[in-house]
Amino acid sequence: MTKTIVITGASSGIGANAAGRLAAAGWDVAVVGRNPERTKAVAEQVGGTAFLADYDRLDDVRELAASVAKRYDRIDVLANNAGGLIHKRGLSTDGHERTLQHNHLAPFLLTDLLMPVLEASSARVIGTASVANLSGNLRLDDLEWTKRPWLGGWRAYGTSKIATIVFARSLAERGIDAYSFHPGYVATNFGVDSPLVRFGNFVSRNRLAISPEQGASPLVHLATADELGVPSGTYFDRLDPYGRVNSSANSPGVGEALWAASSTYVSLT
Repeated sequence: MTKTIVITGASSGIGANAAGRLAAAGWDVAVVGRNPERTKAVAEQVGGTAFLADYDRLDDVRELAASVAKRYDRIDVLANNAGGLIHKRGLSTDGHERTLQHNHLAPFLLTDLLMPVLEASSARVIGTASVANLSGNLRLDDLEWTKRPWLGGWRAYGTSKIATIVFARSLAERGIDAYSFHPGYVATNFGVDSPLVRFGNFVSRNRLAISPEQGASPLVHLATADELGVPSGTYFDRLDPYGRVNSSANSPGVGEALWAASSTYVSLT
């Protein structure tokens, strides 16, 4: 039986690479992206189906979930890969800080809306996190990052990746097979608006970065391995389980509290 994977952020970078590799292995790939031309091109290249969604608008996420659920009666893997670093603080169409919405609230909402088909399929959920979680601090009284200096968005980005890790753990506690992973520092368009990223790439001539193929390997591995040999909810540093996690991810009750706050932000009942 052909397996189905939904990959967000699949119009470029590690998402596009993973889409191609999984399609070559016989998977049916739902290619989710924001850019119509790139998303369509990747979907045509891999023989998958293109879906458009801009994570600046939660209504796009709701429409995406409805379209995916209508198209597929079975989903084997949901890869929440979309997101990134936002250099200048701003608000989404929904009035939320954009880093929080892109990297956590949108994938949280998509996963929740797809939960009936995910549960019926015994699906696996994968979240693209980051070693940058170590620079964050998940404060439930300041998820929107209004009480702390922005500093180019790096700490807000790291904090959103703590949320990715905590969300995977919370899904595991609810009986969903879920994992998160750090792909490595990948040579993609990540953080192109950040002067610090541009300077680092210029100085190093991108020698510090790994290829999108290397960055996609953990995603492909987590999607295809029948048994991972570690508990559901585990965070991987590339292919190694039990990556280092910021201490705020381990605060008592943080998973339930983040879930409740996120539900309120995205207007779930």
